[in-house]
Amino acid sequence: MTGVSTRAPSARLNQLPSSTLITGISELWTSDGPPLRDAALVIDGDTFAWVGPADKAPDADARVDVEGRAVLPGWVDSHTHLVFDGDRSAEFEARMAGQRYAAGGITVTTDATRAASDDRLAALLRQRVREARAGGTTCLETKTGYGLTVDEEARAARIAAAEVDEVSFLGAHVVPRGADPDEYVALVTGDMLAAVRDYVRWIDVFCEEGAFDVEQSRRVLDAGRRAGLGLRIHGNQLGYSGGVALAVELGAASVDHVNFLSHDDVEALAGSDTVATILPACDLSTRMPFAPARRLLDAGATIAIASNCNPGTSFTSSMNFCVGTAVLQQHLTLDEAIRAGTAGGAKALRRSDVGRIAPGLRADLHVLDAPAAIHLAYRPGMPLTHQVWRAGRREI
Repeated sequence: MTGVSTRAPSARLNQLPSSTLITGISELWTSDGPPLRDAALVIDGDTFAWVGPADKAPDADARVDVEGRAVLPGWVDSHTHLVFDGDRSAEFEARMAGQRYAAGGITVTTDATRAASDDRLAALLRQRVREARAGGTTCLETKTGYGLTVDEEARAARIAAAEVDEVSFLGAHVVPRGADPDEYVALVTGDMLAAVRDYVRWIDVFCEEGAFDVEQSRRVLDAGRRAGLGLRIHGNQLGYSGGVALAVELGAASVDHVNFLSHDDVEALAGSDTVATILPACDLSTRMPFAPARRLLDAGATIAIASNCNPGTSFTSSMNFCVGTAVLQQHLTLDEAIRAGTAGGAKALRRSDVGRIAPGLRADLHVLDAPAAIHLAYRPGMPLTHQVWRAGRREI
């Protein structure tokens, strides 16, 4: 019969994936406690099967010796903006010369992104995902928000959904030039939301002066919740915008930036399940005060560290850099920073399958080319990623 194979299926296709024992680990940071010394782990298929002392490791089908290197969970980057075209280096240069950052620069990227073809946007996104993966990031969130029309936001969501783990709808990024703010919010919460719904898990809003106020942000998030989406907020980046209080009130999974926090904001976060996501590279790039990560942790809040990779205010996906900066500049201990970049990011995405190394979880690993993870801060900016495993497969 034409086009139909009569051969029996290959026996290889019916076999379970092989297991791999990884040994030679000087430090194993599981995000569940202090690092294990002289440790080993077993990957079976796409999950971790065993973790413990090297001298008690079980047999496996294959063995990989990392030769005295430190091993971490793969980074969980819970805040990026990767679907875009265009260059804003001139804006960055002007900011370095003293010009104040404001929210309106997004429109420069919007023009370039609208002009790009589907193939070009997809290729640019794949390139950025590869760059992030090469630095140890194994779970990525990214947002729409550079189209700001129904068709463009739907296009961005569709392209993103094919390449990353989590997609957030950020139609409420800024009000487009010439648009009436209330009419635009109605569009975001109506036709635009309907167009992206099948491709996204989250809805996000830039609750800030120059973007959306608290009541407009509430309308956006309420509409997203009615559509079955989880809630995220850009809040308190440029001032006391009210975004943190709104995030806690609505039970948002995370509120991101959090540079300006009142005592009440900190206490509200500490008493809630909302993660405060800090973005160290963005704070450096915009020359804003660093988010008060130490204060948040001391109060009992949960924090995440993310890259905020975007063309205007943080054009890096290096979580190594962000985690090292949090130690150097925001007074986090190494353990706190690693947890924030792994388990913290997972909590900000409400995921229980990534961000830690434990039996049953997705086998995402970041092997450093260093004997100790403190090298992330001790040797800032150095190429410290040696291997990256994602879902049980070595990718780097």
